[in-house]
Amino acid sequence: MVLNYNVLTILTIDMSINISQLTNKTELRRALLKIRQDMPAAKWREKSNRICEILQSFDLFASSQTILAYFSFRQEPDISPLFADSSRRWGLPRCVGDSLSWHLWHPQEVGRLQIGSYGILEPCPTALLINPGEVDLMIVPSVACDYQRYRLGYGGGYYDRLLSLSEWASKPTIGITFEFAFIPQLPINSWDKPLQNVCTEIAVR
Repeated sequence: MVLNYNVLTILTIDMSINISQLTNKTELRRALLKIRQDMPAAKWREKSNRICEILQSFDLFASSQTILAYFSFRQEPDISPLFADSSRRWGLPRCVGDSLSWHLWHPQEVGRLQIGSYGILEPCPTALLINPGEVDLMIVPSVACDYQRYRLGYGGGYYDRLLSLSEWASKPTIGITFEFAFIPQLPINSWDKPLQNVCTEIAVR
């Protein structure tokens, strides 16, 4: 049985959703994004803050100095409160063709960000590049993750291509998603790369 969108209209954020019955990535992505975008702002803020608190207490995060992160887009969990820690080196992505280019960014440099081709805040092209050898941890935005730590993104394949490169493949990764989108099993393809950890507002797995 496959859920249809008429059924989805009666679902709410706090209900138990058998969303794993959707076996097509496009349908699953659309359903989960609809649920995420319907989340009340106060609940989104509360859950995002809890994710930040859990990350801060996670040993891998605590021991990392240079961290690749992101700015929230389309009601993704907002991890920007983490940027208040100026003792760390933060890297942000810039879309260049079909690849991600990582640039050093300091929270005091808000004015040096620009809107990229997907409507996401990203560093200017002249910002200092970060080499893979400098990176201690990569925080990966996710529409959903599953119990095997596979990730569902927006379909562009940027992170899968990145993590297939030898210089990036061994980097520690944490996928970020809300608990409702942490599901037993995602439909996967041969090129999908599992992450090492997944963090929701409940826990790191």
